[in-house]
Amino acid sequence: MTPWEMLAVFAAGVGAGAVNTVVGSGSLITFPVLLATGMPPVTAAVSNTLGVIPGSISGAIGYRAELGGQGRRILKMSVGALLGGLTGATLLLTLPATSFERIVPALVGLALVLIIFQPRIGRSVRRRRERAGAAAHPDGGPLLLTGLTLASVYGGYFSAAQGIIYMSLMGMFLDETLQRLNAARNVLVAVVNTAAATFFLFSADFDWTAVALIAAGSAFGGSIGARVGRRLSPAVLRGLIVAVGTVAIVQLLRP
Repeated sequence: MTPWEMLAVFAAGVGAGAVNTVVGSGSLITFPVLLATGMPPVTAAVSNTLGVIPGSISGAIGYRAELGGQGRRILKMSVGALLGGLTGATLLLTLPATSFERIVPALVGLALVLIIFQPRIGRSVRRRRERAGAAAHPDGGPLLLTGLTLASVYGGYFSAAQGIIYMSLMGMFLDETLQRLNAARNVLVAVVNTAAATFFLFSADFDWTAVALIAAGSAFGGSIGARVGRRLSPAVLRGLIVAVGTVAIVQLLRP
């Protein structure tokens, strides 16, 4: 890499760390920059996954207040995230690069619809539960755990917009504020990225320079993102998720 390319990768890492912590989809910043340096797509995807781990961890630490009381729930979800991340990482190295091109925009689009209507869906679910005299399941039940595991497979394969899918699923099944859901999302993303990265360390090609630059940038950006994201109102946070998700769909549909 030239010095200018190294600066661009570092800056992309800062942006990705901040965006990942607030709404997810930071890979839409780093991945194109890595490709622009001439890096092959799979090497870029692997290097990006390794590099954003410090940002995911610093973002989760920044949301530690919102994580209070969620330990048991997140532990259960993390098991699925771990298995899904390893599965997705394996698929990245075995399937053709175009395998997810058609399904991913549809998944992100569906997730955005669920995010937009999440307050109405949540009220409807609560009313139905009250009429049935049933209590809310503290961890969302088997359907949520299954959905998060499948989303983690996608996250291990290509991490862009996985956080949006997590948020839409958790918003449907958990009676929690968006900020507490966002805190849980940051932990799950960190688990998936770490699982995939561990697999890649022993089985894939990556660029250590790119990894180090993104890691440094994302760690700094993640802490900034946590400070900003925790101050956002639910309406603004939901709006940002929809805006970033829309950009993600446009990027994924580009030839």
